Parts: sequence; structure tokens; C-alpha cells
Amino acid sequence: MISIKRYLELTDAEPGESGERRPKELLSSTVAAYRSALQEMGNCGQNACPALGRELKQGLNKWGEKLGTAATIKAIEETDVGVREHLQDWGLSAAIHHKQQASEVKEVLLVMARTAESVGERDQRCASQFSEVTARLTGIANLEDLTEIRESIKSSAAILKTSIDRMTAEGKAAIEQLRAEVSIYQAKLEAAEEIASRDALTGLGSRLWVEGQIEQALPGAAVFCVAMIDINDFKRVNDEHGHLAGDELLKQFATELRSICRSTDTLGRWGGDEFLLMLNCGMTEAQVQMDRLRKWVCGNYTLQPNSTPIRLRVDASIGLAERMPGDSIKELVARADAAMYRDKVASRATMNR
Repeated sequence: MISIKRYLELTDAEPGESGERRPKELLSSTVAAYRSALQEMGNCGQNACPALGRELKQGLNKWGEKLGTAATIKAIEETDVGVREHLQDWGLSAAIHHKQQASEVKEVLLVMARTAESVGERDQRCASQFSEVTARLTGIANLEDLTEIRESIKSSAAILKTSIDRMTAEGKAAIEQLRAEVSIYQAKLEAAEEIASRDALTGLGSRLWVEGQIEQALPGAAVFCVAMIDINDFKRVNDEHGHLAGDELLKQFATELRSICRSTDTLGRWGGDEFLLMLNCGMTEAQVQMDRLRKWVCGNYTLQPNSTPIRLRVDASIGLAERMPGDSIKELVARADAAMYRDKVASRATMNR
């Protein structure tokens, strides 16, 4: 930010090495690149810490929009301070969040250790009582009076029953306590896993989740394809209408994708305006499905991030790749990504005719 500010101060004040003044277009491009970096920083934060990532992304997008395309020294200074403070606050919150998660794991281990300790103490008490009963029974062999033998057996039996009843009750209580504690932490773990498996903005599967699904399918013998789906000119939506409009478009587009996908398909947000779809079929059937999908998701969208509705024509580029023997997820996705970019280039060429 300091270098951008310095450049802005020099734009109209000092000539360049060739004697010509630095073009303001370069400054605009630099500021636009900085805004894009803020957006990607927010996306990375969301992947790194899904529970708090949306807060970081929204804050950075706010500062990026406030900076605007026509930057002033004052706007750059305010953005510099605001971004630094927001990153520091978020970093502290993320550290506290991870510390709390570590504390919960530690607490689970302590609960299990305490339960094991109580079971051990209970077993020691019972062992002592059983030893006492054994000694009594051994002593019976030395008794000659039948009445005395009977009373000794009755007393020993009573002690033995009491010990067994106490051991049963204490064991049941210990197990119930452990079960209750584990249930609490299991619920927390399931909630954390659900957060990590879902993209916070669109509600689709997260990148980590969809990667995991593909990784599980790769070693098997089943035929499947992956499709990379990218919204065309999405950056222009953010630049012209703001990130709130861009987020609204992503959510609507994701909803349309989910509605056209089959129950056997695996759909997730790959990142930014890209989505990844795994189809349990070969290339021929997958191409037919992608034709249906393109007709369904492309078209007119109405966004209303504020009071004024925004109407857009939305198109998408799609790349398909079929899983080949020995493929890694990186190789498979790279082929789909390359096919998507070929589709994007072809689409631009058609529009320019």
C-alpha cells in the first residue's frame, strides 16, 4: 500500500526516465490488482478457517470496494490502516478459535483419563473386598461348628453381593458419564466437520470436500468425469456492481447448478467463480449432461444486493475430463481446467465475430 500511495503522489508531480509522466492507467491497474488480491486473500482465509473465513472475506471486500477504482491518497491511507487492523483482529480471532478447538480435544482426553482412573480405583476396591471374602472362605475349612460355618458363609456371601452390586453401579455410572461427555464432543466434531465440508457463501461442498470425494473415487474401477465450470466475465460484475452483487450472483448460480445436477453427481465450489462437478459416467454421457447444464444455468439473472435490481446476462465456460488409469487428482483437474479455458477462448472468439 505504501508503494501505491507513493506512486499516486508522483503520478502528476515527476516525469519518468523518458521524460514522460507516468500514465494513470497503470495506477488504476495496480489498484485493481490490489483489490483482486484482497478478494483472493479472503478466499484463502475461508479455506484455511471455514468457521471464521467469511468474516475475513467480507471485511476485505468492504475495504476493496471503499478503495474504488479511482484511488486517492486519502482512500489508500484509510484502506492501508483498515486492512492491517482487520487482518490483525481476524488473526487473533483465528488463533483463539484454534486454541479453543485444541482445548476441547484436550478435555476429551482428560475425561477419558479420569474415567479410566475411576474404573481402576473401583477395581482395586473390589479386588480388596474379594480378597477379604476369599480369606473368610478359606477360614471356613478350619471351622468345626456347623452353625459357625453357616454364619460365616452367609456373611461372606453378603459381602460378595455388596461388592458386585457396587461394582456394577459404579461401572454403569462411569460408562454413562463417559458416554455423555463423548456425545457432547462428538456433536461439536460433527458440527465442525459440517462447516469444513460446506462452502460458506454458496452452501455447496467446499473445495476440500469435493477433492476428498474425487480422491476416494480414483483408486476404484468405476468410470467418471470431472467438469470445471467457470462464470464468464465475473470480475466485471464485481468491478461494475460491487462484491455484494458478485456474491449474490455466485449464490444464485450455485442454486441453479444444484438443481440441474443429478443425485449421483458430486458438486462443489472450487474457488472464486469456479465450480467442480464429478459425474459418475463416461465422456459421452457427461457431454450430454453438460449441454443440459449449460442451457439451464446460462441466461438472465436478476440481482438485488441493494434496493436497485441489477439484470445480467450470464454465460459460463465448461471443461470436461474423463478419469484415466493412473490419474492423480492434480492431473485430472488440470485437464478439465485446460478444456474449460479452450471453451472460454472459443466463446470469446464467437462473440467478437
